Amino acid sequence: MRLFSLLLLLTLLRQLPAPAQTPAKGRVVVTYLDSKLLKGNAGGENPRRRVSVYLPAGYEASQTKRYPVLYYLHGFTWNDSLIFHADGMAALLDEAIAAGQIRPLIVVVPNEQTLFQGSFYTNSATNGPWADFTAKELVSFIDKNYRTLAQPTSRGLAGHSMGGNGTLRLAMLYPGRYAAAYALSPGFVAPHPEWMAARPSQALASRATSRAELLKDFNAVRLVACARAFSPTPGKGAFGAALPYSFSADSLRHRDAVLAQWGATSPTELLPAHLSSLRQLRGLAFDWGEQDQFQHIPATCRMLDTQLSAYGIPHAAEGYQGNHGNRIMGREGRVYLNLLPFFNQHLQFE
Repeated sequence: MRLFSLLLLLTLLRQLPAPAQTPAKGRVVVTYLDSKLLKGNAGGENPRRRVSVYLPAGYEASQTKRYPVLYYLHGFTWNDSLIFHADGMAALLDEAIAAGQIRPLIVVVPNEQTLFQGSFYTNSATNGPWADFTAKELVSFIDKNYRTLAQPTSRGLAGHSMGGNGTLRLAMLYPGRYAAAYALSPGFVAPHPEWMAARPSQALASRATSRAELLKDFNAVRLVACARAFSPTPGKGAFGAALPYSFSADSLRHRDAVLAQWGATSPTELLPAHLSSLRQLRGLAFDWGEQDQFQHIPATCRMLDTQLSAYGIPHAAEGYQGNHGNRIMGREGRVYLNLLPFFNQHLQFE
């Protein structure tokens, strides 16, 4: 009887599913780039920039293997450390590689949070040349210090929100630098009333004399950050930037020249002059949550989709049920399900 019970137990154990294996873990290296391009900028931004680099499992084991690189641009108020420690990017990459969503690659996240929460990845006479820093200096630094496949066909660009805006802009302004680009919920894709219109925060932004005053109001600091990026006036005013509105005791005045400057930097306005840049990409995609808290994002993404189609630019664009951040990270998020397979298809691996 005991022998029968033992044989029955062994049979049952064989039928149980094998325990799930823990994915091999990659490593996140935190390094610093002392930027020559950002040094001496008029806005007082620190030229010493932190960069977080994900190295896949096995990177140290083979000293000859080289990897493609995905540059991931964080959103406004966010940074590289939060991408890995709050959003869980490293664990997500480990799982995606183990599941075959993407082959092993290097992922680079630069810290481009500024004194006013974000650079918008653009060149500015006040903030400094953040676009050149991102597309040129950072890429050279990574290729020099890590075993990358140092060629455009093995280089991808992606980002969320402000980072999505930067992704679209840099893909246009730096042709031949990246093989593919994917923007998640990109902000300020086109001029829109929600982004450009006056609101109580405009009054605070126009009257504030210190950074501490601004940081109490998200929209006020966002307005000044945009102004430092898109309409800089180095050395003038409280923040070295021209705001698109001015306030007196009882009236509001539009500054049309500044509004035009802001509009001219948006991806939809840049597109007609940079069609050839986008045609060089192996892949271009962007998506947005239909319930995004920032109402301009679904509307302007649809505008960009229509504009790209009108010009015959191959791309993928999709709205989905979600808001600005609830379906980005995690096993059910857009990064895991959509973005990483996109780059697995469009980047050249060794």
